[in-house]
Amino acid sequence: MSLRYLAAHGVRAVLLCSMLSVGAHAQTPATSDPHAGHTPTPAAELPPFIPRLTDEDRQATFPDLGGHTVHDRAINFFVLVDQIEWQRSGTQAGLAIDTKGWIGRDRDRFWFRTEGDSEGARVDEAQAHALYGRQISRWWDVVAGVRQDVRPGPAQTWLAIGLQGLAPYWFEVEATGYVGPGGRTQARFEVEYDLRLSQRLVVQPLAELELRGQADAARGLTAGLGATNFGLRLRYEVKREFAPYVGVMWGNTRGTTADIAEAAGNATGGARFVSGLRLWF
Repeated sequence: MSLRYLAAHGVRAVLLCSMLSVGAHAQTPATSDPHAGHTPTPAAELPPFIPRLTDEDRQATFPDLGGHTVHDRAINFFVLVDQIEWQRSGTQAGLAIDTKGWIGRDRDRFWFRTEGDSEGARVDEAQAHALYGRQISRWWDVVAGVRQDVRPGPAQTWLAIGLQGLAPYWFEVEATGYVGPGGRTQARFEVEYDLRLSQRLVVQPLAELELRGQADAARGLTAGLGATNFGLRLRYEVKREFAPYVGVMWGNTRGTTADIAEAAGNATGGARFVSGLRLWF
């Protein structure tokens, strides 16, 4: 090892020891302010490729939301054309429509439902509901109002009360009871489920069931279990609000209702092919 190397590193060691010694003697007593004599270290400068924050950036990050908007007084609406379809069973063909919707606030709403079907140029069934709905929990509404039957037979009005909402596992449920002229009673149950095969393809199983407390001879309706319908529809959502579909339905009628249908040459049950359109706004 050369003398030049030792001399150089020796000088560095002496200087380092001197600096440490001076720093130690410069410390203030323990009773004084421990931060005395310290100067703040300037913040590190950002690299040039990182843009500086502006007031506009801060405003966009923390906008003024204008207060809490849940349960406000705004009026909103929703209309769903769940089914507008062509149906065919054997040599018979017809049209069917099923719509529902509401207008109102977060918890109090006016609901409507309309449905009907035809065979050829003849309207077999048509009815409409006008209901007041009150939200009673996060997913459920109680509804009450009237149902107006236009077909079959003479027009008649029913009082209606029911429960509708979203059951566990995302089943959409409607259960409605009716009291009509002469104290006649009915109950209807409808369950739907959307099974997503992809972002656009959806299979929708559907079940409908009708119960009658008394017979209605004028319309050929018997007491007990009435019409039942089960089906599957496969829709393609071009947009969420616009979806054509195809499917198959199985229906059945019983008792005098079936006898009248047979006498008129109509089918009393079986499978039928359907194709149509589902849209909402």
